[in-house]
Amino acid sequence: MNISNAVNKIYYQLKPFIPRWLQILLRRKLVLQKRLLCTDVWPIDEKAGKIPEGWTGWPEGKKFALVLTHDVETIRGHDRCHHLIKLEKELGFKSAYYFVPERYRVSRELRDYLTSEGFEVGVHGLKHDGKLYKSEKIFRKRALKINQYLKEWQAVGFGSPSMHNNLKWIHELNIEYDSSTFDTDPFEPQSEGVQTIFPFRVSDNSTNRGYVELPYTLPQDFTLFVLMQEKNIDIWKKKLDWIAEHGGMVLINAHPDYMDFEENGLGIEEYPAEYYKEFLKYIKSEYEGQYWNVLSMDIARFCSKKITNIHTVNTSKKKDINSKKPNILMIVENPFPSDIRVRKVRLSLRAETLWLDTGMTTRKLKRS
Repeated sequence: MNISNAVNKIYYQLKPFIPRWLQILLRRKLVLQKRLLCTDVWPIDEKAGKIPEGWTGWPEGKKFALVLTHDVETIRGHDRCHHLIKLEKELGFKSAYYFVPERYRVSRELRDYLTSEGFEVGVHGLKHDGKLYKSEKIFRKRALKINQYLKEWQAVGFGSPSMHNNLKWIHELNIEYDSSTFDTDPFEPQSEGVQTIFPFRVSDNSTNRGYVELPYTLPQDFTLFVLMQEKNIDIWKKKLDWIAEHGGMVLINAHPDYMDFEENGLGIEEYPAEYYKEFLKYIKSEYEGQYWNVLSMDIARFCSKKITNIHTVNTSKKKDINSKKPNILMIVENPFPSDIRVRKVRLSLRAETLWLDTGMTTRKLKRS
């Protein structure tokens, strides 16, 4: 577990005791501070625009791909889905909706309506409690249930809550694609981006399993409009234009939970649904006929057929995309290397490797 994961663990333990309004205010302060330090990689990381070796482009000669997705975090978002579906249908777009199976009751009628209208249904975690990746044992146990919901819902796609991820563990899921990463988003709990605006395949040669990874490439609506309190969609437009110029995949994750459709006054974590509508209108007006708007599963199947033309990450190797974890250096001014207090600190951090310098000797303690 790296430092970021340790902080996340503490946060989710304390979260139930922190009022929601206070959570939002604290996160706003942190995000605004971090934003000043990340202008070189957010909202655009130039490295992410590199075309993968062997890439031959999108079907029908389209300039870029457009993928609309919606993580439905709560029952409030679930109940607002029909408003969002209506908005997208009126403008001629289709999208994918990802539900949390064991956080609220997911209506079968809603799922059936979505698929009958040409939309897609996917699975968004299991409980949305921050514990899915707490350990491999917990993940494997929950993966069994997630697979049951995937089968019951006839879904082929998965997305992790809060964009936590371990691309190697995700092989346990019976999916065609995952969407738990991003090209660049330093404001997420697990903040290391994959630095690409293109899909890529995640393979495990040891088990001969694999799936397509679809990173989101536009800033999340919650970050922009709730935490940063932006009053327009200029950042979405800017990033969209840049991705289109580089021929990549525009994948947006917009949450119905935070969209205000009634216009009766915004709550502390809401923004006008008109912003999303304006975004879709901008795409139609500026790029009519130039984009390939399909469902997430269509992108994944296209990439699976063109597997030699997309970047591949092999998680069976010792070092993979999740292995970039910093070691922790502890300078211990103590003549007693066996001091139990040192061990307690180590166990609390649960670092992958921990170097202890006692002044007399230097030893590497392997994780037990």
